[in-house]
Amino acid sequence: MELKQKGAEANVGSFKQLMVTMKWTTAADFDLAAAYEDKNGKQGLVYFGELGDLNAFPFMQLSGDEGVGDTGGDNEEVMRITQLDDMKYVWILCWDYGKVQDGAAARFNESDVSLTVLDDKGTSHDVTLDTGDMGNVALIATIDNSGPIGAKLVNSSKAGTLKGLKKLQDLIDIING
Repeated sequence: MELKQKGAEANVGSFKQLMVTMKWTTAADFDLAAAYEDKNGKQGLVYFGELGDLNAFPFMQLSGDEGVGDTGGDNEEVMRITQLDDMKYVWILCWDYGKVQDGAAARFNESDVSLTVLDDKGTSHDVTLDTGDMGNVALIATIDNSGPIGAKLVNSSKAGTLKGLKKLQDLIDIING
């Protein structure tokens, strides 16, 4: 299923594992990350500096860091999520590392970043970044687990600008902005 436009959504329901894959060939150091808020309001971030854990909270883990030094080619980062029970929201983010360090605009418009969310039943959701907004951080998708009927995957397509990765709250401000 393709979620090409901002606001498009799909049920992801119950699963044993979700695999979020971000791919790109552009010569840029893009990073896949997941910010989260649990049902008690605790917030956190899984990214290249804190890869996470599949067997303990937050039950998310990132494969590693690709495209370092603006390397082009078949770049791929994978985030696995094994449990959403305690999560209210998981925000799937991409940032352009070098541009975040400088506070400069990213290269999303010239890139071929693609995001695929695959569940353990074999259902695949392709999410297209659908924003003309300038920025060096993009909120690509939201997993909304706040309702009683199970989790929804939403194409969020929102961009913002950071200068440095100093505080989680700066990312949350972009998400909620």
